[in-house]
Amino acid sequence: MLEKNLTERVLLKASESGADFAEIFAEKLRYSSLTAGAGKIDGLSSGLRLGAGIRVFKDNFCGYAYTNDLSEAGLMKAAAAASVAIDGKKLIQVKDFLGRSFVCSRIRHEGHVSIPNQDTEFHIGDQLFIVCSEEDAEAVTAFIGREIQVDWEKQDTPMVSRRILVTKSEINGKKLGSMHFRSMYGVNVTRINRSGMDLFADPNLVLQVGDRVMVVGQQDAVERVAGVLGNQLKRLDTPNIVTIFVGIFLGILLGSLPIAFPGMPTPVKLGLAGGPLVVAILIGRFGHKMHLVTYTTMSANLMLREIGIVLFLASVGIEAGEHFVQTVVEGSGLAYVGYGFLITTIPLLIIGMIARFYCKVNYFTLMGLIAGSNTDPPALAYSNQASGNDAPSVGYSTVYPLTMFLRILAGQMILLAMM
Repeated sequence: MLEKNLTERVLLKASESGADFAEIFAEKLRYSSLTAGAGKIDGLSSGLRLGAGIRVFKDNFCGYAYTNDLSEAGLMKAAAAASVAIDGKKLIQVKDFLGRSFVCSRIRHEGHVSIPNQDTEFHIGDQLFIVCSEEDAEAVTAFIGREIQVDWEKQDTPMVSRRILVTKSEINGKKLGSMHFRSMYGVNVTRINRSGMDLFADPNLVLQVGDRVMVVGQQDAVERVAGVLGNQLKRLDTPNIVTIFVGIFLGILLGSLPIAFPGMPTPVKLGLAGGPLVVAILIGRFGHKMHLVTYTTMSANLMLREIGIVLFLASVGIEAGEHFVQTVVEGSGLAYVGYGFLITTIPLLIIGMIARFYCKVNYFTLMGLIAGSNTDPPALAYSNQASGNDAPSVGYSTVYPLTMFLRILAGQMILLAMM
């Protein structure tokens, strides 16, 4: 009765306001009826019933509309009427049902632009400015409605979007949700930039000194939030030397501690590389609880990185250079070089392909992961330079401590197994 393309358009219309499920049924029914009373026939009628019903489900709500007009205009009108049943849901209800994290920074209702809160109601025809992660975008769009192009600069209420720098130490370690920016200042936080990486503004995200917070709201409200967060660049000009040297000191202590395992002839040590790295990860995660500010100016950060790489390469070259040629040329030196090449390359190629094509790991993160699995600081330096962001460092720091530990442990276990 209904063409497939027409049916799809009608169902899309019925679902565009965020329905969980929509269905349409059409009927073409010939009928005859006979009425009788007191032993006599009172009436006889026959006819053709032609129409379509549209039903829309959202949460525990159901909307229904019926029409005898099977034209596209008639069906679209019925679909719009059915979808009204899910109209008027609050933002908090939509978030709870969808189960995805997103921020609605602005809403245009009947031509008026405002900053929504948890109790703001969505209505059919509203235009929303949604910020979410890329993997959630499809689900959010399918639930709320199709994506459209809107010029948000044309608005009756002046709104500004501004990045505010976190410089006050008392903000360090506080969760974004605990700041109550929306209820207290009437603004929305859409994203947070940390070390060049944009993070989604999740309420459980812990703020750190040096974060750049994207705030949307009226000019005076944004200024008040800037006063709360600090937004004073001069405060970040001085590097936090105390945190750096506390991390180095504790890292050296941890790296020099012998860790004994039953059956192992010698204790295991993380060393001067593994110890500081493990401590740095712990300080980055829990340092705010000890009132340690982990932010370091980019210039100081780069200087420490470059000096560390140079010292590492110099120490390795001085230690290995004296007997390098003699070791390679004499005896089975070339064979061992070939074995080392195969042992190093084959596992990296296998893991790299699995991570990239099966686990869909980001390419830049994968660069750091491969460098970390090889405990190769020069490869990390190249990855950071090639990517232009800190994604390789994140992947590197994730696998490096475990790789460093297993490299020492596995070698000793192999020797024990061969004895």
